[in-house]
Parts: sequence; C-alpha cells; structure tokens
Amino acid sequence: MQSDLPSAAIIVAAGAGSRTGGDIPKQYRLVRGKAMLRHSVEAFVTHPAFQHIIVVIGKSQDTLARDALLGIPDVILVEGGKERIDSVRCAIHYLDKIGFSGNTFIHDAARPFLSGQVIDRLLAALASSEGAVPALPVVDSLSRGNAEGNLTEVVDREQLYRIQTPQAFRHDVISKAHKDWNIGQVSTDDARMVMAARHQVKIVEGDENLAKFTFADDFDRQLGQSENMQDVRTGTGYDVHRLAKGEELWLCGLRIDHEYGLAGHSDADVALHALTDAILGAAALGDIGDHFPPSDAQWKGASSERFLAHAAKLAADKGFRIAHLDVTIICEAPKIGPHKQAMKTRVAEIAAIETDRVSIKATTTEKLGVTGRGEGIAAQAIATLVK
Repeated sequence: MQSDLPSAAIIVAAGAGSRTGGDIPKQYRLVRGKAMLRHSVEAFVTHPAFQHIIVVIGKSQDTLARDALLGIPDVILVEGGKERIDSVRCAIHYLDKIGFSGNTFIHDAARPFLSGQVIDRLLAALASSEGAVPALPVVDSLSRGNAEGNLTEVVDREQLYRIQTPQAFRHDVISKAHKDWNIGQVSTDDARMVMAARHQVKIVEGDENLAKFTFADDFDRQLGQSENMQDVRTGTGYDVHRLAKGEELWLCGLRIDHEYGLAGHSDADVALHALTDAILGAAALGDIGDHFPPSDAQWKGASSERFLAHAAKLAADKGFRIAHLDVTIICEAPKIGPHKQAMKTRVAEIAAIETDRVSIKATTTEKLGVTGRGEGIAAQAIATLVK
C-alpha cells in the first residue's frame, strides 16, 4: 500500500560542484548524453505521484538550468542559499506559500540514476510513517584510526547503513523541522532534523545505482568507463541486390554456383556490404557509400573483400578491436547451410579475427517480398567493437 497523498519533489542543484573540476557545476555536466540534473527531474516527472517538481539552483545558474531541462514542462526553479540546508528551506518555503499538503521528497541532483522502484518503496513507507530514507547496509569492515594513521578499534558494522536520497517526509513534518532547526546549526541530512523533532524515519531498500557523483573520477568509475573498463560499440548494416542472369554470385567472400548472380557496381556481395556498414557504424565512420561511392569508376566490379578489410582497418586505426560479427543472409535460394563454415572462415580471414568471432545465419521470407519472389538477396549484420 502506498501513500495516496499528492507528492512534491525538491531537487537540490545549487552547489558549485568544484570537487569534480570542469568548467560548469557537476549537475549540468553531461552524463549518458544528458545533463546530470535532467536525469533526476525526468525520474520524478515520469512518476504519476508527483504534482510539483522544484529544482533549487545556485545564483546565476538560471540559463544553465533552463538549457538542461529544455522541453520538460512545469518545473519550478527556485534560487537556493549558501548551504544545502538553506537551499532546501527555500524550496520548502515555496511549497508552504502555495499551500501544499502531502509528501515532500528531497533529492540530490548529484545522484542521477533514481529508479521508480525506490520512489515506490518510499511512498509505501510514508503510508505508515512520517519519514523514510533509502539506505544500503554497510558491508565493508569498519575501524577507527589515530592521528598517526594506525588502526585503533574495530567498529561494529551491524545495523550501520549508507543513507541515500531522495529522503521523503510528510510535508508538514519536514516544514516544521526546518523552521524549528537552530539557525547556524549545519545539517547535511534532512532525516536527522526530522528525527531531532522526535518523528520516526523508516529505512527502505536503497540502490547501488544511486551512488553520488562527488569527485572527478566518479564520472569515469560510476559510468563504467574507467581505464580498466572496455568501451563497447555496436553497429548495424543492411544491403540488398537484384538477382540477374549472367552475373556471378558472391556471398561472404565466396563464389557460389547458382544460375543467377547479384547485380551491382562492385561484385555485389550483400553479406560483406552489410558487415562493412556494421563496422563503420559501430566506429562512427559513416557508411559504405561514403568510402566507396558507386559513382567512382575504380570500384566497378571490385571485390567486396576490399571494403570489409578497409572498414576493419579504419576501426583498428581508431583503437577498436572487432569482438564479434554476425550476418543473416535472406534468400529463397541458394541454400546457405552447406557453405556456412567456409563463409565463417573467409569472413574471419578478411576481418583478421578468429573464426569463433563470426556468425553466419540464413533465413527466408516465406515467399514474401523481393527475396521471397527470388528477385534479390538481402543481408543484415551487426558488428561489436571494443576498445
């Protein structure tokens, strides 16, 4: 059972974020293609419980915030204060002014990967409690140390938790806790303020993905892009050519005996063309037409092996290694099965990779379409590159 009260979200994004470095505060830096702040806002905007979304920004951050949240409607920007407690208080004051009564969630913009499941767990806790926080149990050994850098005593980790955000409260409770808090007494944790006012705060299961971005290397470590992690890219390719009398049939670098061949500017090997496009796409290097335009006479009748080998070299020049190539040949005839192993071997030779990194598959379209009527052969491919 979840609390059925309306909810408001306060996202604290007023800090300078100086410990992460960079030209702009960390909450506006790109994380997985979008500003860090936007991730948190979208988590609340897409959840049906929330009627009000308030983002607390620093002085002179209005343009940065509006650019980061472009296209998201009805987000209220409130200027914060010197300390986090001051910023949260500014947002609570806004909700007080509009007469809000319900649940208030307070979240750090530096924790961008908030899931709907965590929000749901907090809402469920608020059905029977005045406050709730997501937390994870401490699993590492803990110990105190002295000024000389020596261990002194072991700390029992039983019943110790790592507290995360969002922290959720009945609005009247958190509002009064802030009003009653001693001005000048710094608190970085709203739950502590509520507990000091003798209210109960429940613990709900947190999420490892809610780790906070604090230092510069957090952007690498928490996104899985450190020096010890691989940069994995995928690309797709597709090609189709018309079957014609008097042409040779080349597939995956092999000449196949058949009464029809594929017509094209080169040798029209659709499988190698699809694979070439897949590699170029994964390496963000354009497509086969950019490198081997059909308008260029030098490619007339050229072997498609040259295209695939060139794409593999270009990817290697950018520091990528081909981890896997997968191609599906789509035709009614000829039968591909008898040639699969030889095709795998040939593609591996051209791309300079192991045979077990190549997959050759075949299918029909059940007599439907261009391939089904025997008018042409198509191929689609996926390439996986790693750096």
